[in-house]
Formats: sequence, C-alpha cells, structure tokens
Amino acid sequence: MTEVSTQKRTLLEQEGDAAADYLEGLLDIADLDGDIDIDVEGNRAMVSIVEVKSGDLSHLVGEKGEILDSLQELTRLAAARETGERSRLMLDVAGYRAQRRTDLVEQTKVAVAEAQRTAAPVSMPVMTPFERKIVHDAVAEAGLVSGSEGEEPNRRVVIRVS
Repeated sequence: MTEVSTQKRTLLEQEGDAAADYLEGLLDIADLDGDIDIDVEGNRAMVSIVEVKSGDLSHLVGEKGEILDSLQELTRLAAARETGERSRLMLDVAGYRAQRRTDLVEQTKVAVAEAQRTAAPVSMPVMTPFERKIVHDAVAEAGLVSGSEGEEPNRRVVIRVS
C-alpha cells in the first residue's frame, strides 16, 4: 500500500470505531442485543449490527429501511464528530442492506431482459440513492445504460438499451 492509502485506511478504521462506539451506546440505551462488525470496503467504512439469538433488530430497520437510513445519518454525524472528516460509512442492520442489494440485482436482471426484448426504456420503482446506485451498477455490468429521473424523493432509474 502507498502511504496515502494507508492513511486513508487508518482514517476509515477510526471512522468505523467511532461509529461502533456510538452504536454500542445506542444499543445499550435501547436495551437491545446485537454484535457490531466493522470492515473497510473500497473508500468506505462498513458497519453492521448483527442480530444475536436473543435479539430482534427489525425495528431498527423500519418499513423500507427508513429507520435504518436515519440511523445511518446519525451514525455518520457521530463518526464525523470524532474524526473531523465527513463520513460516508454504510450501516447495515440484521443484513437488511445486503438482502436488499441481492433483491435489487435480481429485479434489475428482469428489467434489463425486458429492455433488451422490447428495445423500449424500462422504468424501475422509486428508490433511495443507495438503491439507485446498486441498479445503475447492475445495468452497467449488463452492458446497458441507465439514468435517474424525477425529483427526490420520487427518483427512479430508467434502463435503456443504448
């Protein structure tokens, strides 16, 4: 590793540690059981709260991940306060984001096949920025093009053959 990437990785590890400390405090206050995993993937700290046998963390996810999105923003603020740097960390709770990624990739494969079959644009449902990024990546991997249309919070991905 170069010196810059070593420094960046150290900062991301510090960011993950700060996020874990914040989340541990939150879990204690809420009297919830969960283990916290920290990893660095690319240019991002990845923090996961993993359910233990006696815990149910689904209420930290909420409907369509809305509570998880808010919790991620709060965790980013706590990490930024500790590191002095803007945080881009990703938070997952009980594997929600990992499963959502898998589901979105499968939905995108179906939409890509439809776009290829009909040569017409295919609109995906309204999605969060995190979800749209997953779809854009899957579309690019399939060799098609995509763009986001609409205004937040009603933005969606449209897939085109070319």
